[in-house]
Amino acid sequence: MNVHFIAIGGSAMHNLAIALSRKGVHVTGSDDEIFEPSRTRLEKQGILPESIGWFPEKITSGLDAVILGMHAREDNPELLKAKELQIPIFSYPEYLYEQSKNKYRIVIGGSHGKTTITSMLLHVVNALDLNVDYMVGAQLEGYDCMVKLSEEAQYMILEGDEYLSSPIDRRPKFHLYKPNTALISGIAWDHINVFPTWENYVDQFRIFCEVIEPNGKLIYNSEDATLKSLGEEFEGKLETKAYKTPQYRISDSGTIMTYDGKEYELQIFGAHNLQNLVGAMYLAESMNISNHDFLQAIRTFKGAGKRLQKVVEKGSFTLFKDFAHSPSKLKATTSAVKEQYPSRNVVACMELHTFSSLRKEFLPLYDGAMNAADEALVYFSPEVVAHKKLAPLSIEEVQSAFGGRVKVVNNTEEVLEFIREKNWNNSVLLMMSSGNFDGIDYDQLGEELTLGLSE
Repeated sequence: MNVHFIAIGGSAMHNLAIALSRKGVHVTGSDDEIFEPSRTRLEKQGILPESIGWFPEKITSGLDAVILGMHAREDNPELLKAKELQIPIFSYPEYLYEQSKNKYRIVIGGSHGKTTITSMLLHVVNALDLNVDYMVGAQLEGYDCMVKLSEEAQYMILEGDEYLSSPIDRRPKFHLYKPNTALISGIAWDHINVFPTWENYVDQFRIFCEVIEPNGKLIYNSEDATLKSLGEEFEGKLETKAYKTPQYRISDSGTIMTYDGKEYELQIFGAHNLQNLVGAMYLAESMNISNHDFLQAIRTFKGAGKRLQKVVEKGSFTLFKDFAHSPSKLKATTSAVKEQYPSRNVVACMELHTFSSLRKEFLPLYDGAMNAADEALVYFSPEVVAHKKLAPLSIEEVQSAFGGRVKVVNNTEEVLEFIREKNWNNSVLLMMSSGNFDGIDYDQLGEELTLGLSE
């Protein structure tokens, strides 16, 4: 097999390229920019393009397939050559389906919690030494590649993103996977540049349910009102199973969860995390993993990468970083930290960074999202707003949208000044962003703040 990647340097694309190369496929690729860590990973696998740019001469009739990344444009010269030669062209999700169409496919969808649920399931699968194929959208600790493809594995676990498949395929990725078992964790309007109305966004999840294989299974979070209604729509058409937050209490190390009359000590915390855990447990049932075996194995799970990840802890101070950026994620994460540390001063800082979050019409959805924190700061960069070709935002507009006692700044130095002036004894600092506040090194910040703190 000979497969060529157009835009091989993307975070998803380079993982698939490495996975296919490891499977024995001859992989080539091109891109007009390749950043770290993609560059080093592709080089280590021996498939880093020799030169940066697009080279139509790489597209020959000897190719079995071309995989097209979202980063490429419709007029890409390699894409045009592939069309001319009538070489089969696949989007990233289409090719994943091609590689797994003879396997039992488990697909995790939802506006939030996808990566956490996927990583919980993989943690248990690894603990029980089961062989599965997978695709995860984020980098998880302990993995050097977030895609695995093999001939032997019976199951394929896929994180189901609702964003578009490719420049020439405007379908959401998760519409292409045709799951045998699907899970939806929650629905909260996102990607408003692609799905301009709430109703249009919800429809994408309805279509996802419709492409579940006949006699397939839908697992959904019944504490989400929109999702509960959607799940009930498919009763009788599919096997449906609702889940909700289990009974639990806070412990010094995390959480003690009660299930089926037994207690399980966990290292994670927060109602949202425990909701995710029950969803993952129900997915494991479809792989013939018992609830008890799942709960025994999940006790050593410490969390998914960048999801409530502990950066530093010293005495009565803890610094977390989190990928939270949408209103629902922000609310769930802030509430979880305050519930876990009720007697500490919880300071939450978040960065408006995504296209949706920086749109004026989206901002009102953030109303009250950080109310659980004792102190809250929101940062946005006017330069990023301009780069995304969006209408300028004022500090007053952002402040009005968030409400409460939220401080709003538009300069990274003001973020650091806000943080550095505080006494961090008996406190928690929560840094939430899909970026890094335009250059803040969390590890370095953690070291700085712990200097002089008592053990």
